[in-house]
This record gives sequence, structure tokens and C-alpha cells, in this order.
Amino acid sequence: MGIDTERDIEANLQIGPTDKGMVRLYIEATGGIEIPMDFDPDEARDIAEELLAAAKAAEAVKR
Repeated sequence: MGIDTERDIEANLQIGPTDKGMVRLYIEATGGIEIPMDFDPDEARDIAEELLAAAKAAEAVKR
């Protein structure tokens, strides 16, 4: 399975700060799967930049 493989799984994504000064990505998927991922603020900024770059690349594919 790769990044382009579609799956029929529903999930919710929540993003927010923790009480420890981290940024948490919290994923809750069907079947009771919970994945909390904590990142320091610099890592979170890097992830945000990667998301923006991926969105730009995805827009280019649509054209």
C-alpha cells in the first residue's frame, strides 16, 4: 500500500496544542483506532509547510 492507494476507512482528524507545549495531531478511525501524534512547534511548522506544498502539487495535477 502506498500513498496513492485509496482505502475505504473513515477517520476524524483533530489538531491542537497540548498542555506540554506540543502540537498534537489526533486521528480517530473506524474500528476504535486512536493515533495521537505529538510534535514540537518546529516539527509542526515543517509538517505545515509539507501540507502546503502537497496542496499546491495537487492543484497542479487538477489543471
